[in-house]
Amino acid sequence: MSRVLAQLMGAAEPTFRVQLQRLEQAAGLPGADIRLMMHVVNETRAKIRALGLDPHDTTGPELYRALQTRLLHDEVQVRARLNVQADNTPQAVVEAAQRYLTKLKMPTQTFVVKQTAMRTLLKKLQPKATMKRLGYRSMDSMLKHEPIGQLLAAASMIENHDWQARRLEAYKKLRPSNFEVRKISFCAPNTKQWPGLGNQFVHDNKHHLLALPELGAVVIMPMEHDLPGLAITTLVLATQAVNDMRSIGSYLKLQQVRPDFGELFAKAMQQEPMTAAELVGDFLPWKVVQWFYGSGHSNYHPEAFEPHVQPEDLTWHEAEAILTELHSALEFWQGGQMLALLDGGQPVSLNLLDVALGVCNGVDYANRIVHHMRLNLGRELLARYLHQDNLHTMLLGKLDEQLAPELSFGE
Repeated sequence: MSRVLAQLMGAAEPTFRVQLQRLEQAAGLPGADIRLMMHVVNETRAKIRALGLDPHDTTGPELYRALQTRLLHDEVQVRARLNVQADNTPQAVVEAAQRYLTKLKMPTQTFVVKQTAMRTLLKKLQPKATMKRLGYRSMDSMLKHEPIGQLLAAASMIENHDWQARRLEAYKKLRPSNFEVRKISFCAPNTKQWPGLGNQFVHDNKHHLLALPELGAVVIMPMEHDLPGLAITTLVLATQAVNDMRSIGSYLKLQQVRPDFGELFAKAMQQEPMTAAELVGDFLPWKVVQWFYGSGHSNYHPEAFEPHVQPEDLTWHEAEAILTELHSALEFWQGGQMLALLDGGQPVSLNLLDVALGVCNGVDYANRIVHHMRLNLGRELLARYLHQDNLHTMLLGKLDEQLAPELSFGE
């Protein structure tokens, strides 16, 4: 069973087997890995049946094609619900998704830098290359007329390494009084300078969303050409960005009393915060803790989070549920985040984002995307062990003792 899990997760044997054994022993031998594996197998078979295929003889390539066909069909439904017409431009698709995201009734508040503080910081940093690229004649005019989220996004793409280093140094001087709780914003810039910026960003990153956790802003890049699956991919990536930014926001809220708050903020903008809680030799990322308490895995809100972080700060959003609200047919994708079929020891992912990115980028079977399935499966495996009383008690103890006074960072 450990071999199958290792293949699904892309983990090296026998190291993975040893780690599982250590988790089992630490948790009191609950057999969580076996139950998880059986869940993945059974649910994957159910999804294959829902596609109209036989789970006993469906090959990897057949499943891959069926998933892509299903996503393209669902894309038509999503675009119709977004009021996107067949002859609309790619920008119309992006803007329709942006409007829908803005109107969504879900918690998106997070702890971010005040816009006035960010404008003051950018004025001191003088992003001159950005001013020139955006077509402004003066810094004051750019700071006055350019939305702050779009301006920071442009500067993060245009300015050189030295400027970016100075920006991070300036972040270290910020204090909790420079922050506020604000709703995450979604913007889709469409001025004449942005298509060139968007094309370069998409080329370099193979996706079209830039998340700015310091401002709680999601910038959806303009698209030169329409792509299959563009609407679904935009909504799923945006939901992922919301979760990531809210995770950083809740972490920063916990650090408000720290004298080195600015240093911690600057580090959080560069690399993922890690808690002091350790499982089989690895420190647990704060985002995994947020997901564990915010996605329904635990109804318990640790006292270590009080008074700065409340239960609503830890809410975790599932893109599949949001899409199902648009059209009931998309319920097919719910519960598929960590599902996969092994083909020759390599997985075929049923994760919606893996499938959508594959469709958008025209990825063939040999180079199929499995990253987000593996991320979700690894997270679920940890969660099933953290449910055990002794490991949960260990986690709470570490959070209570070390979370607020001291956090380390991953490499």
